Amino acid sequence: MINVFKGVNGYLSNFYVVRISYDGLVYPSVEHAYQASKTIVRGGRDPFAIGGMNWNAASAKWAGKNLTLRPDWEKVKLGIMLQLIRQKFTNYEDIRQKLINTDGHLLVESNYWHDDFWGNCTCIRCNKISGQNHLGKILMRVREELRP
Repeated sequence: MINVFKGVNGYLSNFYVVRISYDGLVYPSVEHAYQASKTIVRGGRDPFAIGGMNWNAASAKWAGKNLTLRPDWEKVKLGIMLQLIRQKFTNYEDIRQKLINTDGHLLVESNYWHDDFWGNCTCIRCNKISGQNHLGKILMRVREELRP
């Protein structure tokens, strides 16, 4: 199992810096693009894009919490994440090969910030809860799609 998306496995994180296009704008990471996609207001997406507010991924995540969510957000968020992750690993050969090389490993974003939707929180409060690990599942799906 690979359960830490930092250090040598940092490329698995949505905070990893790669250019991602979404709806006519270019973003510095999957996290930026994902947060921007929460709103249908184009001007609301601009600060997240390259040339916008120049936020790091953590700041973009925080700013995304203050957006007015698009009405269909709960229905589209997994599909958008899949689209962004697919683009990330399709467009960059070096990290595509690294992802493919994780074949045979379960990918789980273990965390301590209570995110049991995208990963699996391991804090004392959550450690008895099995996270849904949607990010890990998407990464493994894209890995399967990209395998030769």
